[in-house]
Amino acid sequence: MADQRSVTRPAGPAGGGGPATDQDTPEPADRHGRGADAGTTHPADRQGRGGDAGIAQPADQRESGGAEPGGWTLSTGTAAGDGASTMGPDRATLRLALVVGGLVLAVLLGFGLGRVNGRPTDRTAATAATAAGDHTHAPGTGAHQHDGTGGDSSGDAASGLSVSSGGYTLAPSGGEFTAGRAGELRFQIRDAQRRPVTRFAIVHDKPMHLVVVRRDLTGFQHLHPTMAADGTWSIPLTLPQPGVWRAYTDFTAVADDGRQTPATLGVDLVAPGEYAPRPLPAPATRAAVDGFTVDYEGTPQVGAAVPLRFTVRDRAGRPAALERYLGAYGHLVALREGDLGYLHVHPGPGPATDTVTFWLTAPGPGSYRMYLDFQVAGVVRTAEFTLTVR
Repeated sequence: MADQRSVTRPAGPAGGGGPATDQDTPEPADRHGRGADAGTTHPADRQGRGGDAGIAQPADQRESGGAEPGGWTLSTGTAAGDGASTMGPDRATLRLALVVGGLVLAVLLGFGLGRVNGRPTDRTAATAATAAGDHTHAPGTGAHQHDGTGGDSSGDAASGLSVSSGGYTLAPSGGEFTAGRAGELRFQIRDAQRRPVTRFAIVHDKPMHLVVVRRDLTGFQHLHPTMAADGTWSIPLTLPQPGVWRAYTDFTAVADDGRQTPATLGVDLVAPGEYAPRPLPAPATRAAVDGFTVDYEGTPQVGAAVPLRFTVRDRAGRPAALERYLGAYGHLVALREGDLGYLHVHPGPGPATDTVTFWLTAPGPGSYRMYLDFQVAGVVRTAEFTLTVR
């Protein structure tokens, strides 16, 4: 029997974050989600631009310090004589004076070198910056993967695990949801100065990709909200079943200086009620959705780019004629069970056939749920797979 849990509505807006301005009338979602393990069928969003070009916007040191003091050596000799006493200070006093004088000289030299090279290094700030590991990415073109691997194959760097990353923060509002009833999700993306971001690059025909899924990896939805002039994004949203849901914003922000930073930020949404999480289906390389059969070949590996080749056939077993949807012949999202680490992978350009290939790098071991969006005859469907990465 499934584990039964009770979920109550939070006191504040879902997912936390700062308030967002309520100034725009939401446009209807171009996609509709579902709450079952089976595939999803929904109308295609035929609008938008192709490719990764374009910018969406509303209508309207370190420094060196001083040298370290060097050592000092005192060498004394004994004059030949009859052992009579000599005039002046004794040797101990002379040695102490020379040592103190040398230390004073070394401090003065170090201060002078520090003045030449600039301000003394703030080692605390430098250490904190290094530990934070802040970095930026160039905008994705062609086949690419939206995650945090950054080319480092030695660690686990799935994205979408936090509300802030790369200097940007997801600030949701209006997060009151009732299971099975239409609601509205509103949010802003804010920069490091807490200013709403209003410039986004067009990536695969859209400036913002919103993925919503329940924490047991059911009810997958891939949506595209609209943005108001003040940077507030909004979209009608229905959470079909009670429980805690994860919302991912997948975008490329454009800074004032033109620098583009891809990011995936995540926040939890709550639909109160009795939560009965479903166990993850067993791993399989075949899925059926709306009369289509989808198979894939390939074995993802941690830290290595591996091709996954998906083939789509109709109910008669004939190759399906895949159509471009959002500038590509397929879209693949993978979520890891447990922490819900996020990967969003797009294929490179290719001919319209029944097969589409993705290059996927698993950020770490575990069980994953993959969601393949594909379009045939103007309708977008989603095939789902479970896989285990060791």
